[in-house]
Amino acid sequence: MKENRTLSKPKKLLSAVSGAMSEAMSEEKRTSAMMDALRAVHSAASPDSMDAKDLERQRRGHELLGRLVSPTLGLSWEPFEHEGLPMAWVRPERGHDPNRVVLYCHGGGYTAGTLQYSRILASKTAQVTGHAVLCFAYRLAPEHPYPAAVEDALHAWDYLMRLGYGARDTAVLGDSAGGNLALVLTLRLREAGRRLPRRLALFSPWTDMTCTGESYALCRDLDPMLTANYIHAVRHAYAAGRNLRDAHLSPLFADFSGFPPTLIQVGSHEILRSDATRLRRRMLDAGVLCRLEEWENLWHVFQMFPIKKAEQAMEQAGAFLLDGF
Repeated sequence: MKENRTLSKPKKLLSAVSGAMSEAMSEEKRTSAMMDALRAVHSAASPDSMDAKDLERQRRGHELLGRLVSPTLGLSWEPFEHEGLPMAWVRPERGHDPNRVVLYCHGGGYTAGTLQYSRILASKTAQVTGHAVLCFAYRLAPEHPYPAAVEDALHAWDYLMRLGYGARDTAVLGDSAGGNLALVLTLRLREAGRRLPRRLALFSPWTDMTCTGESYALCRDLDPMLTANYIHAVRHAYAAGRNLRDAHLSPLFADFSGFPPTLIQVGSHEILRSDATRLRRRMLDAGVLCRLEEWENLWHVFQMFPIKKAEQAMEQAGAFLLDGF
């Protein structure tokens, strides 16, 4: 992650995001402004610092970004708490299919991310599918390292099952660390002999905490969002000394036999690109129906941005979640 300390204050972040949303700006300028905003979120403090004050600033940045960028037209936002776990529903106000649901696992390196931050991609997913999307704010590291987030994901899954949704009705979407969590949730369900999600959609998934992918070197100077130092810091906070090759931390090393059809989207310029390409190979080797979309000249979780390619990617993800391939 390349630091940009001139943009680290909330007012600068507000200005960058507001500028990005201006209809008068060209797509190129909107993209540049949003990149500045996202850099501000990540570099509000030292990007590889897990100091309590730095973490709090980063977490506030995620919250602010979610409040400013989340689409709201034609959608309802219904936050609530279930047995101590903060959750929220995003529902289309029209054309809502009540029989299917998407469980969304947010990103943030397992150290940041809130319900409001979740609202960005959850809302876009509701728009392109016509399905209700359930968000949940899992406990964050380093205060709550592994397996806290996985336990919370299972809790959210069980909540949907108690509401009457079956696994056949439920798709799981995850971005970045949320992609890791979506895979580990599915792995845990299989280990328990339970039915698996209908489909998985993964945006820039973080699958290998050993950081051995070649894209760490190949994309080091291309990635505008992430650095190896940041990945090392958040994995230390979350894994807390555990074996990084454990499939519950690095699902790349899991046995994917029986996994549901999976869509993976990744940007060509991100250091986690190899996490996506190698995941696809391992899934195909296990007989899983898996499609990888590598979007040229784009970056980590680009689907959040107000640009045409993000809209196209979301439309394709929506078609996949509606049983297309």
